[in-house]
Amino acid sequence: MTYVLTENERAELLPDLGATGWGAVPERDALRKIWKFRTFSEAWGFMSRVALAAEKLNHHPEWTNIYNVVDVTLTTHACDGLSRLDLDLARRMDKIAGDAAEVQRNHSEPVECLCRLQHMRDGG
Repeated sequence: MTYVLTENERAELLPDLGATGWGAVPERDALRKIWKFRTFSEAWGFMSRVALAAEKLNHHPEWTNIYNVVDVTLTTHACDGLSRLDLDLARRMDKIAGDAAEVQRNHSEPVECLCRLQHMRDGG
């Protein structure tokens, strides 16, 4: 079974993802990142490689592609929030993208707010 990340796990694991451009989605327990590639072909190639990784994890992103931009949101529907599956897929996506794309960093809240969101969800 997949579980929502604990507050301690969030505090330990999310800052590294935040440093790579992942951000918190307002009003959701989810991560978001936007990559801008040089061409549509590069964006599509990235998505194809991510699709294979997602299939291996049996965990799939919410994403859109408009020309050379890939906008990704990760959350685990089975547990209604962030899980280790999201973190694993985020790291794989970062590795696949490498330095081939510009990361859009002004799209969401700082990733650290996900610790506060979880605390609030837990009644704190």
